[in-house]
Amino acid sequence: MTDPLLPVQILIADDHQLVIDGIKSMLAQEATYCVSAEASNGQLALEMISADPQRFKLLITDITMPLMGGIELCRAVKAQYPHIKVLMLSMHNSISIVKDAVAAEADGYMLKNTGQDEFLKGIGRILENGTYFSQDILPIIFSTLQKEKSNHVKTALSQREKEVLELIVQEYTSREIAEKLHISKQTVDTHRINIMQKTNCESLVGLIKYAIQSGFIK
Repeated sequence: MTDPLLPVQILIADDHQLVIDGIKSMLAQEATYCVSAEASNGQLALEMISADPQRFKLLITDITMPLMGGIELCRAVKAQYPHIKVLMLSMHNSISIVKDAVAAEADGYMLKNTGQDEFLKGIGRILENGTYFSQDILPIIFSTLQKEKSNHVKTALSQREKEVLELIVQEYTSREIAEKLHISKQTVDTHRINIMQKTNCESLVGLIKYAIQSGFIK
């Protein structure tokens, strides 16, 4: 089990050293984070994770890399090591790439021109068992998923569960939802579990996709 008093161990995968150095510089100012490994391609990153699966809590990866790209890397990590959060960083905001990242169950997607404050905010949300997709990316996700037909049967949720689900899709963390609805964080977490069980979703990203495609979120 990860010691909450120790810094969060982060792996960065990017084939541009300048990008890696920039991320490390930003995170070096935060005592709660530690970039403990870096890889120049997805294959090397997956090998590092496979060698010690419990070492890392967050993977920050580029989309386009040699040997194995970020989408394939994310898909492999989520299939084998679902406890590891994945943040995609890219210069691309094309519909097809964003769609692939969401399908791969990425916990977040930010453009490389994102400022430091938003970058740190995004990491914080993801590590609080949330998601973070930059404001340039969210409209693409919503419009794409709403156009796709869903095979899900719309599940009956209580009014409170619907309120929690709507805030989850808006990327509120459990703590923030608790404050907004004036209930305890433990109650929010219980609602999260119940909603995921009712909808047969195995991940938070999957739940967001379900909510949009099933029409819970307009």
